[in-house]
Amino acid sequence: MQQSGTSAQQNGLPMAFMTYLIWGLLPLYLRLVHHVPPFEFVGWRVVFTVPVCLVLVLALGQWQALKAALAWPVLRLLMLSAILVGINWMIYILAVQTGHVLATSIGYYMNPLANVLAGTLFLGERLSRRQWLAVGLAALGVSFLAWGALDTLWISLTLALSFCAYGLVRKLAPVESLAGLSVETLVLLPIALGIVAWYAAAPAGSSMGVDSTSSLLIAFSGVITAVPLLLFAYAARRMDYSTLGMVQFFSPTIAFFLGLFVFKEPLNTSQLACFMLIWSAIAVFMWDLWLQRRKRLSQEAPA
Repeated sequence: MQQSGTSAQQNGLPMAFMTYLIWGLLPLYLRLVHHVPPFEFVGWRVVFTVPVCLVLVLALGQWQALKAALAWPVLRLLMLSAILVGINWMIYILAVQTGHVLATSIGYYMNPLANVLAGTLFLGERLSRRQWLAVGLAALGVSFLAWGALDTLWISLTLALSFCAYGLVRKLAPVESLAGLSVETLVLLPIALGIVAWYAAAPAGSSMGVDSTSSLLIAFSGVITAVPLLLFAYAARRMDYSTLGMVQFFSPTIAFFLGLFVFKEPLNTSQLACFMLIWSAIAVFMWDLWLQRRKRLSQEAPA
């Protein structure tokens, strides 16, 4: 792959891995709040993410960056990314709470392929032959998986396409991660407040305040939302989008093992073969990145 800003790419890689580790483990947290209706939980998620972002803006002195993000050329991009991430959150939480963790895993296995396509079509990124081999292996495995789960394919496709589009918009938007996420959550806040108010007025009442443990878990959604999205936006601005996408295979692999061993979802032989193809693709892609890094270091070494 023809990379620009190699040092920035390397700086973004640890952030990307940390992002996908948190997202891979997210089903464990969501199972703790499974009693909260999905729409209400997304509402609370936005409500509690706003103060987390604003506190960080205050602590890090990023008011000027936030002001710049509210300028119309940037704001219109962030309004679009807010809608995309809101859709993604809703479908993901609904799927996990209704027992379709493997469907979310397939969706986020599709997402890296969508990222590679977006990177080559819209950002002019180029892949090496080994990386195209990895993409081909992954595409074959994902295709088999999708064919075997047609009843939940809409979940997988919606997750993949919405988050691919979200990441592309955030990469193109000239704004840093914290200011961008702050504006996104502020855009979604009126809708979120309407959702939580509607549930509070319903006969069943709000999920907040039922007991202290449940309320703390719901409030923690602000942290569990803000931290990985900040890391993701940081990495997206500093890495080739294709590379960022392939690293994302880390997250659904964790979700796959959670679905299999923790949530006891069934897995047949054909599905296992598909996952083996995907993991082979990850290995080939990472091997190529390692070879490129070793070549670069040898060229930079003093004679």
